[in-house]
Amino acid sequence: MSRLFVEYPKCSTCRKAKKYLEENQVDFIDRHIVEERPTEDELTKWIQMSGLPVKKFFNTSGKLYKEMGLKDKLAQMPEADQIKLLASDGMLVKRPLIIEENRVLVGFKEAEWVFE
Repeated sequence: MSRLFVEYPKCSTCRKAKKYLEENQVDFIDRHIVEERPTEDELTKWIQMSGLPVKKFFNTSGKLYKEMGLKDKLAQMPEADQIKLLASDGMLVKRPLIIEENRVLVGFKEAEWVFE
């Protein structure tokens, strides 16, 4: 089973996560979040699979998130519009992401990154 690793190569957390995957010999397919940004359909599916609110998929510490003033806007925005916004720019999406057959991991927390 191949898992998808969605990352931004310049991101230090993504680099740590990738190193962790490689050191633990975890197979993955690498995908650049900006060059091949997630689609609305993918994001919708991943959000449902994760069981997390859409808000958890936003890169809240990112420059673009702050420039757009999303902290105050997201609460009033319908979920479909939030997903459309996420799909519009990979830099808005929290990373790294791991997408497996039956789970999605958002961000790198080593304790949660356990693989069979």
